[in-house]
Amino acid sequence: MMGVDVRLRAVVALAQAMAAAHTPRESWLAAAQGAREGLGGSFGALSVWERDLGRLKVLVNAGERTPDEDEFPEDETYPVHQFPEIAEFLHEKWAGGGGPHAWVETSDGPTGGDPGYCHQRVAALRRRGRGCCVVAPIILHGRAWGELYVARPLGAAPFGEDEADFATVIAAVVAAGLAQTERLEEVRRLAFTDPLTGLANRRAVDMRLDEAIAGHRADGSVVSLVVCDLNGLKKVNDTHGHAVGDRLLERFASLLSLCGAKLPGALAARLGGDEFCLLTAGPSADEVIAVATELCERSASLEMGEGVACGVASTGDPIGNVTSARRLFRLADAAQYRAKAARAPLPVVAGRDGAVIRLADAPPRGESRRVFRDAPPPG
Repeated sequence: MMGVDVRLRAVVALAQAMAAAHTPRESWLAAAQGAREGLGGSFGALSVWERDLGRLKVLVNAGERTPDEDEFPEDETYPVHQFPEIAEFLHEKWAGGGGPHAWVETSDGPTGGDPGYCHQRVAALRRRGRGCCVVAPIILHGRAWGELYVARPLGAAPFGEDEADFATVIAAVVAAGLAQTERLEEVRRLAFTDPLTGLANRRAVDMRLDEAIAGHRADGSVVSLVVCDLNGLKKVNDTHGHAVGDRLLERFASLLSLCGAKLPGALAARLGGDEFCLLTAGPSADEVIAVATELCERSASLEMGEGVACGVASTGDPIGNVTSARRLFRLADAAQYRAKAARAPLPVVAGRDGAVIRLADAPPRGESRRVFRDAPPPG
């Protein structure tokens, strides 16, 4: 039996590890590892209850894994009807005034049970050479979220009731850590997502473009940027109101996402106002131009819209040495400006239109549209 001080240190270490996690995966792994270490197990796992699909999905396996257990499995799932305890705790035991509590299974337990209840965990323990396990339901926002599972090998001392009590405490700490992870992910989502269209925002583009240019400098991979200006938005706003204008923006955003999906790894974004972009790393310039052409053609039929002015800049074209994200943005922006001024029905491509590079390199004067994106957005 663990002492109080040892358990307190285990709880603190678990909470600290989850608080230090930067991604959901890191948080899941910290939970499984912390629970395994805190309970003296050889293996730990974290699973989420996917209610709509009626299954438990394993998010992470930590510790001594068997050949069929990946650390972050893509498709390790189990029907809830085979492991119904999570639903029973929610709908039966809590209704009677009880609370969530961990339970223990051992490999020498019965493989059959009451009608409608299958001891699948016993069979799983035997199949994987484990002697016992403790399972604790995880409660998040007042609902059963999933479960924490810790196992010991054959021959090790089985978990006792005292350890089941401690597993319940650990599950509560894990739930708090998962809630924090959810909040951080929501903050990140809001920080990098345009709230109206659901596309990426300018901040996300800046980060991804910096990474892409770094890759281009390292290995010569092709980086392309398509900058679009949705024509006629101001007229729609002035004539029909901003709610109708917002619907036009949303329809174009959907079209941009649809076309961009033809380019593996493409990032579709709204830069602000009526300006959008598509960023790719890998596809050839010709592939990107073909998608931009389709985008222009399909945008021409948007209800209440007046098409789109589209500019393309790609390191796969003769545009000179591109050593910064700023340079590629200026070129794409200049191409888009030229398309706007000429009311071009198809994309204008830097490197295939001699005026674009001269326009990008010319000192700004006159129209504000000539002041290309030299600085990051505020904030």
